Amino acid sequence: MPIYEYECDKCGAFEVMQKISEAPLTECETCHGPVHRLVSHHTSFQLKGGGWYKDLYSSSSSGSSSSSSSSSS
Repeated sequence: MPIYEYECDKCGAFEVMQKISEAPLTECETCHGPVHRLVSHHTSFQLKGGGWYKDLYSSSSSGSSSSSSSSSS
């Protein structure tokens, strides 16, 4: 389940683990004031290992020849 960040006008920012299908929160669980969902800039998604590149394509025999020609130019 994803973790969503919310900000309460009185209490400040907090995180809630919710299903994707759940509706966004509209009130703070602590003070029952209005809340706003924040856009998170901190993600932990990373592709690690030798088979992945920054363009998100897996290495293959056709991909390795195109990468070598782009590196020589």
